[in-house]
Amino acid sequence: MTAARSAIMPAAPAPAAGAPSARGLGRAIAFALLVAPVAGAFAQAWPSKPVRLVVPFPPGGATDALARQIGQRLGDAWGQPVLIENRGGASGAIATEHVARQPADGYALLFATASTHAINPAVSKAPFHPVKDFTPVVNVAAAPLGLVVHPSLPVKTVKDLIALLRARPGQLDMASFGTGTGSHLAGELFKVMGKVDMVHVPYKGGAAAMTDLLGGHVTLLFDTLSNTLPHAQSGKLRLLASTGPKRVGSMPALPTIAETLPGYEATTWFGILGPAAMPRAVVTRVNGDVARVLQVGEVRASLASQGFEPAAGTPEAFAAQIQADLAKWAKLVAEAKIRVE
Repeated sequence: MTAARSAIMPAAPAPAAGAPSARGLGRAIAFALLVAPVAGAFAQAWPSKPVRLVVPFPPGGATDALARQIGQRLGDAWGQPVLIENRGGASGAIATEHVARQPADGYALLFATASTHAINPAVSKAPFHPVKDFTPVVNVAAAPLGLVVHPSLPVKTVKDLIALLRARPGQLDMASFGTGTGSHLAGELFKVMGKVDMVHVPYKGGAAAMTDLLGGHVTLLFDTLSNTLPHAQSGKLRLLASTGPKRVGSMPALPTIAETLPGYEATTWFGILGPAAMPRAVVTRVNGDVARVLQVGEVRASLASQGFEPAAGTPEAFAAQIQADLAKWAKLVAEAKIRVE
């Protein structure tokens, strides 16, 4: 019976060349089942200690305030403190390089800006690569600048200003936070697209530039809306427009420069990056939690009062934004022959 049965039962097919044996396949499946939860477990375990959020500016500025607001909310969500670490100097390069050299485990993050991460590498040699040395995590917020003039200037619109500058080429001056800063490049972009000529007057920071503009020593300035709005409301300065692609939601009456010069945009973004090769699970966790923080009504109201627009979006979209800005500002810097010693 046994012999007969074995005679009519088909023999098991031999494994194909290179194919795993039944025993080997079983081991492979067991190993896959063992390691499959690792990524999820890592995300759930992170963070198991405080997270450092490195800010490339001293305490007290707009970037620092935004980082602290977002960091506090994230710390509450994670059950671990988010420690704000201010490392100012070298136009943000000191903090940026520091984070690039940290372990890629998500415990050292950079609160970068368009100025520190997309503009600075275009105007000076940086000790880091803005793309290869970092993992884009999330674009937190965007903030256009305001084009503000001294009230003695006989202009009320961007169109008026362009007409005056064309009538008086090289006779009016433009203050900035310093050569190669976002304030400076916003003005250079205005000069190129508006086909106008102004004398650039660089200052060591925004406070000094604003002081001289209020005193009438310079003609105009591209500065943050949070800085320009109080002076415009008091009548000490005249706010003509914002530099964003669309009108600021909290200031619908304020036009954009793009309404007069189509395609003009000089927006500063604020985002979180980590060292290169951060675990995808941690990137996804931080990205999602920041997006949830930005949906909180109190946070949105606070951002709007400072002229910020919540951003969020995917890490891939943030990476594309960085790449686009690097190309845009490098082109402008070359055309304007801007050099930072």
